[in-house]
Amino acid sequence: MNKAYIYIIIGAALWGTIGWYVKHLYAYGFTPMEVVTLRAWSTAIMLLGFMLIVSPKTLRLQKLIDIRYFIGTGILSIIFFNYCMFTAIELSTIPVATALLYTAPAFVTIISFFLFKEPLTKSKIMALVITLIGTAFVVGLIPPNLEVLQIGSILFGLGSGLGYALYSIFSKFALKKYSSLSITTYTFIIASITLLPFFPYQEKFHLLLNPAVLFYAFGLGFLPTAFAYIIYTYGLQQTEASKASILSTVEPVVATLVGVLIFHEAFSFVQMIGMACIISAVILIQYNRKRLKLNFFKKTSI
Repeated sequence: MNKAYIYIIIGAALWGTIGWYVKHLYAYGFTPMEVVTLRAWSTAIMLLGFMLIVSPKTLRLQKLIDIRYFIGTGILSIIFFNYCMFTAIELSTIPVATALLYTAPAFVTIISFFLFKEPLTKSKIMALVITLIGTAFVVGLIPPNLEVLQIGSILFGLGSGLGYALYSIFSKFALKKYSSLSITTYTFIIASITLLPFFPYQEKFHLLLNPAVLFYAFGLGFLPTAFAYIIYTYGLQQTEASKASILSTVEPVVATLVGVLIFHEAFSFVQMIGMACIISAVILIQYNRKRLKLNFFKKTSI
C-alpha cells in the first residue's frame, strides 16, 4: 500500500480514539467545555513547538488582518465543533456522536453552493439525501424509536457537523496564503487563547496536578490531535484530497469500535446502516469532485 495512504489512515484512526480520552476526562468531573479547553491548550503547545523546530518561518503572518481566518477556524469552528461533539458524546454515545459529525461534508456542500456558487450536481443532491436518510437511521427517526431519540444529542451532533464544515470553509480562504499545518497551528493557538478566561482554575486546578488527568489531557492533545493532524497532513501532501477524504472515513469505524468494545455502548444494526449511509455519502461527494476535475482537464486539454 502507498505510504501516503497509510499515514492518512493512521491519522484518521487516531481521530477515532478521541472519545476514549473524553470519556475518561468526564470521569474526573470535567465538563465538555473544559475538555475543549484542555484539548486546545495541549494541542496548541505541541503544534507550536513542532512548527518552531521544523518550520518557524511558516508561522509568520503575512498580514495582521489574516488573523480573521484563524478566528473563523479557531472560534467559529474548532471551539464550537468540539463543544458540540463532546456534549453529544456526553448525551448519547461515541458512535452516534461521530456519525453525526460526519454530516460535515453535506454542510460543506450546502454552504459552498450559497457562498462559492459551487453547482449542486445530481451526485451531490443524491449524497445529501443519503446523508439525511443515514442520519435518520442513526438517531432513531427511521424506524421511529422514542427510546433512542434524544433531541439534545441530535442538535449537538448536527452542530458538530456544521462546526467541522466551517473549518473547511474558512480554511479555503486561508489556504491561499498559508500551509495546512500552519492553519491548524494558528487555529489551536487562537482557540486556546479564547478559552483561557473560561476555565475554572480555582475549582479544577488541583485536578491538573493528577498524573492520570495530565495523561488524558495531553494524550488528547497529542495522539488524536497534534500527531494525527501532522501525519494526516504529511500524507495529504503526497496524494489527492478526494482520496484522503475517503480514506479518513476509517475514523467513525474506529470510534464505533471504541464506544462498543471499550465502553460497551449500544449501537444497533439499524444505526450501523445509518452510519454506512453517511460514509457512503462522503465517498460519493468526494468521487463527484474528482470526476469534475478530470472532466475539466479533459476539456481544457482539447
